[in-house]
Amino acid sequence: MGSKALSSFLKQNLDDLKSKGLYNEINILEGANGAIIKIDGKELVNLSSNNYLGFATNNAMIEKSIEATKKYGVGAGAVRTINGTLEIHRQLEKRIAEFKHTESAIAFQSGFNCNAGAIQAVMNKKDAILSDALNHASIIDGCKLSGAKILRYKHNDMNDLRARAKEAKESGLYEKIMVISDGVFSMDGDVVDLPGMVKVAEEFDLITYIDDAHGSGVMGNGAGTVKHFGLSDKVDFQIGTLSKAIGVVGGYVAGSKDLIDWLKVRARPFLFSTSLTPAASAACIEAFDIMTKSPEIVEKVWENGRYLKKGLKGLGFDIGHSETPITPCIIGDENLTQKFSKRLYEEGVYAKSIVFPTVPLGTGRVRNMPTAAHTKEMLDKALSIYEKIGKELGII
Repeated sequence: MGSKALSSFLKQNLDDLKSKGLYNEINILEGANGAIIKIDGKELVNLSSNNYLGFATNNAMIEKSIEATKKYGVGAGAVRTINGTLEIHRQLEKRIAEFKHTESAIAFQSGFNCNAGAIQAVMNKKDAILSDALNHASIIDGCKLSGAKILRYKHNDMNDLRARAKEAKESGLYEKIMVISDGVFSMDGDVVDLPGMVKVAEEFDLITYIDDAHGSGVMGNGAGTVKHFGLSDKVDFQIGTLSKAIGVVGGYVAGSKDLIDWLKVRARPFLFSTSLTPAASAACIEAFDIMTKSPEIVEKVWENGRYLKKGLKGLGFDIGHSETPITPCIIGDENLTQKFSKRLYEEGVYAKSIVFPTVPLGTGRVRNMPTAAHTKEMLDKALSIYEKIGKELGII
């Protein structure tokens, strides 16, 4: 029978989530996660993927992954520090550092693991972390794991950051202070004020940490938000993912050689979890090569983003203040957001509802992510369905 206490807890809380429109149904894709996806035999225009450059189905990357699997096997066979570091891992990290314009880089199994491992490898209970109010869950968890004092500052507000940095520095309570922010905020699509952050960091000797999961492959001709602002030499930690624009799986930290050497002996996910598969590593290297040789693929994401934004705004939807191809349609009420997403699905558009706790209560939205693989015809179809359902539900 199992524990009655657990059964009671689960039933009560699942019922509560469902009644408030906060329960997330997981859909199963019957094929690749491309511009068009199939669920339950139904084809849909896919606007919920983080596969920004369409690389998840790139033929050259698939071939490289097959070659690497035949050469190295399906798995690395050990953690990196024992004998799980293969030549393909060294090649990947060298390629990342070149692409990010840093001295060195270290690859992890996921972007989440980067934040879980890198923050606590450097920060501890004698330190403080200044964290943007809208930072990703993995940053929040990484900060908690470090044991450092977490000081939240208002979202992208450099005046508030400066005030809190000054207070923390002058208190004399902390040995080190870090400022940490997303580069591109995934739910609103806005961009960190990096020049402002760097200015504050230089004034108060703050360690700078940018999680560029949604900026890598999109900002700075693909090299990310830090490169976009020309501040590669001013940011200590550049975190990226290999799971979004790169289209595979994994994450990385790029920075100085000393930083990366330290993470290799102190970052717990690196020390205690088997490394990236050879196939994933080889596919990622090819992705970086493609972006370098064909920068127009990055421009295509921006072109499609501008087109979708213009169309949705013209229809009267609230698309917030996105500065990137990420395009939210902010509905507000959680139940209405869920209903809107469901009706889009029924009409042929897959645009997943995003509600609390991913976004604050009362700011439910459908997050749209056009990719380089979308055609104008696909986006036009999506816009016509948005118009139909928006009017039907009284949203526009």
